[in-house]
Amino acid sequence: TQTEFIAASPLLPSTGITLPQISSNLQEWISLSKTLAKSLKFDSEDDRSSWSESQRSRVFHYYLPIFFWIRAQLEDKRESSSSGSSSSSCPLVVGIQAPQGCGKTTLVAELEELLAAVGLKAASVSVDDFYLTFGGQQKLADEFKGNPLLELRGNAGSHDLELGSKTLEKLVKGQENGKEILLPRYDKSLHSGRGDRAPESAWPSVSTPIDVVLFEGWMLGFRPVGEEAAAAVSPHLPAVDNFLKEYGGAWDSWCDSWLMIRATNGPSCVYNWRLQAERQLREATGGKGMTDEQVADFVDRFLPAYSAYLPGSAELGPPGSQKGKVLVVGVEDDRSLSRAQPGPPRGLA
Repeated sequence: TQTEFIAASPLLPSTGITLPQISSNLQEWISLSKTLAKSLKFDSEDDRSSWSESQRSRVFHYYLPIFFWIRAQLEDKRESSSSGSSSSSCPLVVGIQAPQGCGKTTLVAELEELLAAVGLKAASVSVDDFYLTFGGQQKLADEFKGNPLLELRGNAGSHDLELGSKTLEKLVKGQENGKEILLPRYDKSLHSGRGDRAPESAWPSVSTPIDVVLFEGWMLGFRPVGEEAAAAVSPHLPAVDNFLKEYGGAWDSWCDSWLMIRATNGPSCVYNWRLQAERQLREATGGKGMTDEQVADFVDRFLPAYSAYLPGSAELGPPGSQKGKVLVVGVEDDRSLSRAQPGPPRGLA
């Protein structure tokens, strides 16, 4: 039955969704599955029997359990806020930590669609939106000349922390009705793939009030490990680690709940994922973007951070994270949901 198929999702034990809840809420699951099918451009939006097994799994085992978990997190936040307090009107901020190319951009877009379908407004921002300008990146590379980890955008140190913090503050605290908040955007196709901040005229805006902020990034929630441990991974990593010390207070502290996407076979799959993303970018922009060789060189600059910081995330979770407010999702090399899920960080289990 449909209920049994949904209940077979390996995510359900981590989300707290029970079989009786699915049964009593089955019509909403089905209705929202049609929303996803339309957004994802399935051949048939209404005929679930025509969907492939991977499509059904993607909808009912992956996206919808995450959506229902986020909605429950929002309800918990609202219930825990004392009546009449300013925090009761604040949106839920979900930090999404996920490796590059794993499909988090699509996931975030679909979560926005689902939230809108139930009358909730979401705003999405990425750590990529807060990169330094091209000129700022050149200045950083000059300051740390010879350090390949800071030569290009990506690692801690290559972001405008103040821009990100101010944007998050506006999204969380600027909740009076009808206020328009600009969301910074970054154009990765500029300067032959080196990228630059898009002009403010090209930034989208969102009107308040907002219910959920989806804040995603490959290194969001990483914890610094200290100079000695960083140097043991790469002689160039201590500079990045020193920058990372500022990220917890500037960005991570805004997050109420965390969604952590884990590559089951480790970050090596980022090479292929990033190649696919850049090839799609080149096709969409008439050849702008990085070549395959540039992508390989680019990804090499992230692997030390993955090596140094992913173990801490798996052990402790992101800074400030709390038990019951972290959902860890394992994905395979083809971005499909892993049958065996990793469970919460050991320090929050």
